[in-house]
Amino acid sequence: MFVRTVTLAAAAGEDSFQTRCALCHGVDGAGTDRAASILPTLSALEPDQLRTIITKGVSAKGMPAFEILDAELGDLIAYLKNLGASVSPAARDPRAPQPRAGTIRLIGGGTLNGTILNMSGFDTQLRTPDGRLHLLRREADAYREVAIEPYQDWSSYNGSDSANRHSALAQINRDNVERLTAQWFYPIPDMRMIEGTPVVVAGVMYVTAANRVYALDASTGREIWRYSQPRTPGLVGDPAIGLNRGVAIREDRLFTVTDHAHVIALDRFTGELIWDAEMADYRDHYGAVAAPLVVEDLVIAGISAGDTGLRGFLDAYHVSTGERAWRFWTIPAPNEPGSETWGDPAVLRRGCGATWLTGSYDADLDLLYWPTGNPCPDLNGDRRPGDNLYTNSVVALRPTTGALEWYFQFTPHDTHDWDAQEPLLLVDEEFHGQPRKLLLQGNRNGFFYVLDRITGEFLLGEPFVTQTWSAGIDESGRPIVLPDSDPTEAGNDVCPAIRGATNWWATSYHPGTKLFYLLAHESCMTYTKNDQDWQRGRSWLGGTARLADGSPNQKFIRALDIETGRTVWSYAQTGKAQTSSGVLSTDGDLVFFGEDSGAFAALDAASGVPLWHFQANQDWKASPMTYMVTGRQYVAIASGMGFWAFALPE
Repeated sequence: MFVRTVTLAAAAGEDSFQTRCALCHGVDGAGTDRAASILPTLSALEPDQLRTIITKGVSAKGMPAFEILDAELGDLIAYLKNLGASVSPAARDPRAPQPRAGTIRLIGGGTLNGTILNMSGFDTQLRTPDGRLHLLRREADAYREVAIEPYQDWSSYNGSDSANRHSALAQINRDNVERLTAQWFYPIPDMRMIEGTPVVVAGVMYVTAANRVYALDASTGREIWRYSQPRTPGLVGDPAIGLNRGVAIREDRLFTVTDHAHVIALDRFTGELIWDAEMADYRDHYGAVAAPLVVEDLVIAGISAGDTGLRGFLDAYHVSTGERAWRFWTIPAPNEPGSETWGDPAVLRRGCGATWLTGSYDADLDLLYWPTGNPCPDLNGDRRPGDNLYTNSVVALRPTTGALEWYFQFTPHDTHDWDAQEPLLLVDEEFHGQPRKLLLQGNRNGFFYVLDRITGEFLLGEPFVTQTWSAGIDESGRPIVLPDSDPTEAGNDVCPAIRGATNWWATSYHPGTKLFYLLAHESCMTYTKNDQDWQRGRSWLGGTARLADGSPNQKFIRALDIETGRTVWSYAQTGKAQTSSGVLSTDGDLVFFGEDSGAFAALDAASGVPLWHFQANQDWKASPMTYMVTGRQYVAIASGMGFWAFALPE
């Protein structure tokens, strides 16, 4: 009976739609020259949201408010929801590929039979029955197959398990970078903020947006396939914004996370769903944004929304089945080791310690390294006296079991939201005259750290921005906290800012220059605390933070000497300190980044002198990467609207 009622309401609502909406949005909702398609958004909008849009309008987009009786409004909403549910993900975007069986004629004779995944007047992507993907270029009335060799992949979020965004590619270098030009741009519909890094394997690029994965021809940006599922309503924090930072790949499988804290596996050649594993119930504030990391036959994935009073963890799932192999809780249970660092055991279940950035892995040591987030509430530590393990830490785990080998806490008892969610960069390098296996991190608290990654031994901690909360780091690696640096009810000025001296933005180490590169933020804030209680559906900061009077607010690319922590050079960016672009360094002696003014730029890796820029007028929220296909090096980066690829002229 319920289904029948909805069907009748939807049918009645169609008349209302054709009368009130079709003139601008089209008879099928797919858009006209007056207004855009509404199909991509209908499935994600709740009835109350649709009611508000219809009755109040959207003045910024020229949509008027409608005076409409409740009965007609209910029918119209039912029709819109039915319309959104009945449209396939591909049909919601007119650019989406429409696979079909076909035959392609090749230059020199011969044919290829299979599924034509996408076709334009210039190229075709075809999958043959053996599962092989063929990238084809049109010449006159036939096609030639692209030979991707020589090629070099960017096979994971950071390009390698070490999290070092440094590439040995040098075709683009300091002598010719001024000739670098944009080759293609792939837009992502309805996205205003993309933080993902492309992954490229065997000539195919994989990129993500909120609950979406796209496979592209890495040479042209032409779409091959896409996967999507509806957005989840009622989320809190970063997942609600629609952030997704990328994928992991092992053989024929691709792994990513969804906004509502699921890990999914797709066939990387077709985009078909293989398995779907729920990490946690999103109604308990859990979400996910970080690209997973594949270690042998396990997929490692973390959770986000770490300012909402959840209990953080890191999970491992079997590649083949999606069955969970282990879970490491970043917040111990009562009476477990570390629980004594929280005071009242009752606070543990809402201690936070999220795991929202991709970790690193050392295959020789068989150790997995993962950064952890802040404790909750973020800015008021009165309810959680003690160090609050294992927040603001790096944890070194055995990847087969999740067992803790060692940990290092950068900011005990954090009261400024200075997560340790910055890249954990692994390098083998000489340090003070001895070869060492090192872990490098520029931390949000303003200090650059060097650890021995075998044992977790502290080796170096030096500031790379102006900081006013600590007198330094002692011999054990513990910060010497200055008095009156915690937030107060009246407000306390402290440097760095709440977003940190740096953040999740990618870093790199150049073995030639022996310099560590990062995006640094010079800024101070007035921190206050309050007695906010935890409440479902809300963030739990326990205070506020605003830019301090007279504070600087500027971002820099800085190069640090890893043996001393000294800043060797610093490039001051121009803008409003909005860029979130990390760095990519290469053997071409270049450092690429998204500049605060909207340009994509390259600096000399040794000196920091600007060598090239392309004014894309973009708000950069992602970090660059590089790859080679058919002997041609590309540099790619996501902007707020889509993905760019650059190369030298052929």
